[in-house]
Amino acid sequence: MRKKALDPISLEIQWKRLVSMVDEASAAFVRASFSVLVREANDFAVVLTDARGRSLAQSVLSIPSFIGTLPATVKHFLKAFPRESLRPGDVLITNDPWMGTGHIHDVNVAMPIFHRARVVAFAAVVSHMPDIGGRIRNAGIRDIFEEGLQIPRLKLIEAGRPNQALLDMIGRNVRVPEQTLGDIWAQVGACRMLEERLLPLLREIDLAALGTEIRGRSEAAMRKSIRAVPDGVYHGCTRHDGFEEPIVIKCAVTVKGGRIAIDYAGSSPQVPRAVNVVPIYTFAYSAFAVKALLCPEVPNNEGSFLPITTSAPPGSIFNPRYPAASGGRGMIGHMMVPAIFMALAEVLPERALAEGTSNSSITVTGEHGGRPYAAVNFMNGGQGATRRRDGFTMLSFPSNLSNTPIEVFEQMAPLRVIERAIRRGSGGEGVHRGGDGLRFEIEVAADSPMMASMIMTRFRTAPQGIFGGEPGRVGGLWLNGRPIDPAEHWVLKRGDRVRMETAGGGGCGKRA
Repeated sequence: MRKKALDPISLEIQWKRLVSMVDEASAAFVRASFSVLVREANDFAVVLTDARGRSLAQSVLSIPSFIGTLPATVKHFLKAFPRESLRPGDVLITNDPWMGTGHIHDVNVAMPIFHRARVVAFAAVVSHMPDIGGRIRNAGIRDIFEEGLQIPRLKLIEAGRPNQALLDMIGRNVRVPEQTLGDIWAQVGACRMLEERLLPLLREIDLAALGTEIRGRSEAAMRKSIRAVPDGVYHGCTRHDGFEEPIVIKCAVTVKGGRIAIDYAGSSPQVPRAVNVVPIYTFAYSAFAVKALLCPEVPNNEGSFLPITTSAPPGSIFNPRYPAASGGRGMIGHMMVPAIFMALAEVLPERALAEGTSNSSITVTGEHGGRPYAAVNFMNGGQGATRRRDGFTMLSFPSNLSNTPIEVFEQMAPLRVIERAIRRGSGGEGVHRGGDGLRFEIEVAADSPMMASMIMTRFRTAPQGIFGGEPGRVGGLWLNGRPIDPAEHWVLKRGDRVRMETAGGGGCGKRA
């Protein structure tokens, strides 16, 4: 193998080659997948790590949180399956929330890549499954056992031989086994394509040396950006609708010597509902907030996140004890980002962003025409405004999920979309207005009962403005014109209508 010093031009070429490989594997996954969660909503990520699970490159469409969680999942796999025990053809799988993405609805698959008889990298894919059994995902679920099938760290394929017992168990415990197993096999296919594309490059470069260079440069750039922020402790606080009482999100952001430590002490304790945020997800979205605010131009990899740490007291909403439910963890986790932004607003006023609303969703399941169905539709809300511009309308921030097309949702489930429109005027007033939310209404067209559940936030506590800007308007949920609780499950019959309205973002600046 030829080894050369990595000059800037060679580094850029090799880096772009890695990114293009991961993007090609991502495109293959989308083409081979069965569910709209992959093909339309882009609720997945593809990551290449080194032999120790340190991230090197990720697909362009990757969900922000998955960029932070998937490399950590590979490290958890290595604790159960050390590198020396792995063989060519092995594929690992888990959906453990504490070792995966924070809830069991995402399945993580990782495959070791061998070169000259040793593990040199891992191809890894995580994707939200169309169904994982249990009760349909919503905030009202009380513990993880209600949420569905738990898959510990196991070998899905061992030395090229599929674990048929595991595949049978998964297929038996989900409502739409063809879609769920189809997506899992598409994940395996994406890993194999990434391996196929990487192996020729390994004959030309030293991947370990390239990884060291990428991480070192990214870490240095991140530390430089952090040092530009005055040392100190900055506090942020926001609130979630909660249940019997609101959930409080507090953070103390300590900036010192090129490092940032974020402590969530003072936040609410864990709750017997499915909105708890496990530490792996707490770190992922905290790191995303810091990087997006301070150093967005640097590639995402292990080095970008080394200067960032997070902590939360055991038993709190950001560090819950098993068997806490966490299926709707994004309802709280996405609010860490505005809390951190608001904390640093006093020292970074030109980058500050008012509070907004991330994605809501509706899930419907049942049987139609003799076949089971399970369909999920994501609905985005208004983003907060900044000093430079209005907030974006109907944006999935801080996630990056897409709106599922009406035609696709109607094809996946027996229903009719009555309206999908911008909720004009729902953004908060200000020198710059908050982005508007979405109005979405469906009518059930099935003869047999349809089970439905909704993930909704910001229907009691409005997204707050910044620097004198007004709050956005809260969202709402109605069944046949009557307000209903999104923390409940609902049985719908033909002719029933569900209307969902997402909140608008907060405004920025006080209008004269």
